[in-house]
Amino acid sequence: MTIVAGLAVRFAHLGLPFVVVKFGGSALWAVAIYFLSSTVFATWPIRWNVALSGTIGTAIEFLKLYQAPWLDAFRRTLPGIVILGRIFNWRDIAVYWGAIIIAAAVDYWLRGWMDARSG
Repeated sequence: MTIVAGLAVRFAHLGLPFVVVKFGGSALWAVAIYFLSSTVFATWPIRWNVALSGTIGTAIEFLKLYQAPWLDAFRRTLPGIVILGRIFNWRDIAVYWGAIIIAAAVDYWLRGWMDARSG
């Protein structure tokens, strides 16, 4: 659902303000990375998944500064736009970390809720 929401915010022309389209899509992308990490590494402490997800998001943002013909060609495709993006922005890094922390808080709450229901 997170990926669908992120794609809708970015590409569906919903009439949303630019700041919501730009940073909402970035936030949902980071949340998807966190959910992927916390699913693959479900036994890890939440803080480790936060660190991994934030590091991946930050690294991919800095990768935008690297220009190579093959990479620029990929960035012009839909998967390239969605996965890597094209333009470096310091604010995106802050948005990623903020969104990941919020996702981790929701994850923490859900884990506690699920434990309470099963116990």
